[in-house]
Amino acid sequence: MADPIPAPHRTATDFFSDPLDSHPLWFKPALFLSPEFDSESYISDLRTFVPFDTLRSELQSYLASLNHELIDLINRDYADFVNLSTKLVDVDSAVVRMRAPLVELREKIEQFRGSVQNSLVALTNGLKQRSEANEAREVLELLLDTFHVVSKVEKLIQELPSVPADWLNGDVNLAEKNFITNGTSLQHVENGTNLRDTQSMLLERIASEMNRLKFYIAHAQNLPFIENMEKRIQSASLLLDASLGHCFVDGLEHRDANAIYNCLRAYAAIDNTRSAEELFRTTIVTPLIQNIIPHRTSLAATRPSGDDLENDYEQIKLCIDNNCKFLLEISFEENSGLHVFDFLANSILKEVLSAIKKGKPGAFSPGRPTEFLKNYKSSLDFLAHLEGYCPSRSAVCKFRAEAVYIEFMKQWNFGVYFSLRFQEIAGALDSVLVAASLVPVDNVHSDQGNSPDLTLKQSVTLLECLESCWREDVAVLSCADKFLRLSLQLLSRYSSWLSSGLAARKKGSTDSIPGREWAISAVPDDFIYIIHDIDFLYKRVCGDFLEHVLKLLSSCPADVLDLVKPSILQGGNLLNDLVPLVINTIVEALVKKSNEGVEQLKGITATYRMTNKPRPVRHSPYVAAVVRPLKAFWEGERATKYLTSDTKHEVLLSAATEITGHYYETADNVISMARRTASSLQRIRQGAQRRGGASSDVSDQNVSDTDKISMQIFLDIQEYGRNLAALGVDVANIETFRSLWQSVAPAERQSEISF
Repeated sequence: MADPIPAPHRTATDFFSDPLDSHPLWFKPALFLSPEFDSESYISDLRTFVPFDTLRSELQSYLASLNHELIDLINRDYADFVNLSTKLVDVDSAVVRMRAPLVELREKIEQFRGSVQNSLVALTNGLKQRSEANEAREVLELLLDTFHVVSKVEKLIQELPSVPADWLNGDVNLAEKNFITNGTSLQHVENGTNLRDTQSMLLERIASEMNRLKFYIAHAQNLPFIENMEKRIQSASLLLDASLGHCFVDGLEHRDANAIYNCLRAYAAIDNTRSAEELFRTTIVTPLIQNIIPHRTSLAATRPSGDDLENDYEQIKLCIDNNCKFLLEISFEENSGLHVFDFLANSILKEVLSAIKKGKPGAFSPGRPTEFLKNYKSSLDFLAHLEGYCPSRSAVCKFRAEAVYIEFMKQWNFGVYFSLRFQEIAGALDSVLVAASLVPVDNVHSDQGNSPDLTLKQSVTLLECLESCWREDVAVLSCADKFLRLSLQLLSRYSSWLSSGLAARKKGSTDSIPGREWAISAVPDDFIYIIHDIDFLYKRVCGDFLEHVLKLLSSCPADVLDLVKPSILQGGNLLNDLVPLVINTIVEALVKKSNEGVEQLKGITATYRMTNKPRPVRHSPYVAAVVRPLKAFWEGERATKYLTSDTKHEVLLSAATEITGHYYETADNVISMARRTASSLQRIRQGAQRRGGASSDVSDQNVSDTDKISMQIFLDIQEYGRNLAALGVDVANIETFRSLWQSVAPAERQSEISF
């Protein structure tokens, strides 16, 4: 027994506790046992994504593991392996004895297999012959059925009047024709059966046979027999179409419901609904519509040249009710199978569209927006009237999906319409906003009670433009989003006009930009108009205007309305946010005028410096000039008429606060300068007295110039405070006034402000 080759010492797992005999996912040892395994193709496939060294290493590792397993197997059964050679005695003779019956069995199996194979071939051939025979029989039966149907159709057509040429030429008065009929037709007439009913029922029968014939021809195409019968089939089809059209027209003219019903069923059977719709259009609808809307080339001199459609639609509605309703009721009859017809779209609407294009082409022109929109709304009303004949919602959907309906709606070019409306509305506002000055309206000075309307032409135009966007003769639901955007643009344009003008006034220059000059030339009272108009516009936009828009858009989904409402409110708030800026502009103008009076306070120093004037006992005249602008504003007609009390008080308090601040700064500078001057003079006077040996005592009974100046300013601010209090301003709450009071008031009166 040979010693087994020792396998290399390997642990069961590697450092990371993974089994060492595990292989990569791309290495599959099971493929080596496949009968179709090819080493070259296997290696070439793996080398596309596995390096050659890695592949060789893996194969060597797998070979070592196989050798190791082989050695383990030999060692496990080594005793049986050694004894195997001693037990194999006379193996060759045993093999010969077993081979003979096996060979014989193989021969018998081969013979049986050949017999079965021959039987299978014979059976397959027989089934194939049977299948071919069945196919041939089916084709033959199909051809026979086709021949029988063609013959039957020709026989049934022979029962119709034998003058198809007259029918093709358009003769439709069957009651006045002498027909050559066979015995069957004569029997119907003799029995009193209505001729149209008989013809229509016969035509329906022929149509059903023609439908069968079409089915047979579709399954027997390219056969010589069918090709030979093609002329007969076409002739029968033409005769059927002519006869059916003649009978249908005759039934329409006599309003024979039974004949019309049978003819429609015949048209539906041969899938020729367009012919019925076209016949009804040309025979019944066209003459009616042309009497209402004649072609432009045939207009008489007495015919007005207007393109208004409202009256025409009213006449068309009456004509439909009187002359077309009977057919519509038949075609919409429940369970009649006539739902395949659409006389509303392909007969009535088609003819109306054609008549408008030829007789009134200007009706579709958006060049005249008002007439265009009026015609559009009249057209929608007409379409709604037509939809009223539909018995169900599905019928309405089918009507709207027709090509004629879609073409009719495409005639209304709302892109051009909105562009014209945009230029008209936006241009009107822009033309007044570029004016060099504010333009009061004509009735701005009239007595309008406690709630006057807008005062400026610019504001009036804005409101008119906003309302124009949603007027009944302007707005259209299909362009609602565009008109909403235009409304917001108008509000933004007006707000931008105001804000840019106020900025230019504060800067003192327009920078040569048109539309800002008004702010430079405007007086404070003009801004009162602006505040009033902004408040009026804000309430109108966020009130009646918003409700009107939401009412017009009430048919829109709730989520759409949830977007429309905040957008309009935001536009209104954009206006309202400008009120503080306008108020500041008025305040600045008032402060500027009042400060001119405050500057006169500096003259008090010259009045009492180096003079022997007695102590002041009354206020200075300049105080009236300081308060005069505020008083004029408060008592002015415009502020009283156009501003609310809260706004007036806000303006007055803001102006008074700023004026008082400037008053305090000026007074403080005057008093400080007087004290410094008095101190300097006192030092000079004391030095002179010391040099002359005179006494340096100064009598306490003498009042200095600084004290006189302070006393005068105190009297002035008392008058100033009284005037402000008369206007409703609580000066005690103004911090700068308290500081001013404390700086000039006597010691005994500094704790309390009183006038």
